[in-house]
Amino acid sequence: KAMKLRYSNFFPPAHPNAKLSQAWCQEVEKRTKGRVIISYFPGNTLTPPPQTYDSVVKGIADIGQSLMAYSAGRFPLTGVFGLPLGFTSGYQATMTLNAFYEKFKPAEYNDTQVMYFHGHGPGIISTRNLVSSIDDVKGMRIKVNAENADIIKALGGAPVSMVITETYDATKKGILDGFLLPFEALKGWKFAEVVKTSIVNHSISYTAPIFVVMNKDKWNAISKEDQATIMQINKEWVEKQAKLWSQLDKEAEAFSAEKGVKIIKASKEEEARIAEIMKEILPAYVKDMKAKGLPGDKALEFCLEYIRTHP
Repeated sequence: KAMKLRYSNFFPPAHPNAKLSQAWCQEVEKRTKGRVIISYFPGNTLTPPPQTYDSVVKGIADIGQSLMAYSAGRFPLTGVFGLPLGFTSGYQATMTLNAFYEKFKPAEYNDTQVMYFHGHGPGIISTRNLVSSIDDVKGMRIKVNAENADIIKALGGAPVSMVITETYDATKKGILDGFLLPFEALKGWKFAEVVKTSIVNHSISYTAPIFVVMNKDKWNAISKEDQATIMQINKEWVEKQAKLWSQLDKEAEAFSAEKGVKIIKASKEEEARIAEIMKEILPAYVKDMKAKGLPGDKALEFCLEYIRTHP
């Protein structure tokens, strides 16, 4: 008898990430020879993004994909990815995330079965007015998420917490002076229409981790053989997802340039200068984790080393 599962994904149906996740569902059905069948609900049609993780725990959805930043405080150790770790691509960010999970198996995911993780490419600052350097961010109102506000604070800007769906209008109307997001957002969310400059400086690069998890009871009801098949598919999808994020950034950068966005790329010297400022942010995470009895120092060390050795 076929096991029927429902998958909730926050990405809108037309987004390449939503399509890749749908292909995962089809691959699972095909390779389990129809023993596991997945009904797919993209674009928040089954659960709202902030509730997706809990809905999988409770079995409202059987599989869920959403942004960890929507569940502030829920995934403390994984918060390391909101720090300016210095990612240079979405490929690298996604590979680091999955390696981090394999190494630490954080208890924060114990109430679900992890399929895989992925994360977007380097966060960059885009502004509605022309700027000549990252120093111009001083005093600007910049959209952030809960995990990366300190990056903007360290640059002298004023972080504004806002959901991505309100960002276009807020930037257009001048409520925001800009935002901290990957290149992908300039095409995927059409933000290139409302900004004049994008500043690329890998010293501020964070990623926003995205989880794909399954309900524990549903997972345990799947045969060992089919579980092994699904785990193999997950490995393949990490690689596909990593490549996709890098490709989306490349396409979005070209798209932004076509739309007339001025792209400022930091020199090595400039990146080194900003890296010194960013270093001041890191100890707070380690201290916070220590207070929670979590190995923040080891997590930070592992990520920095992984990024250095996997360019």
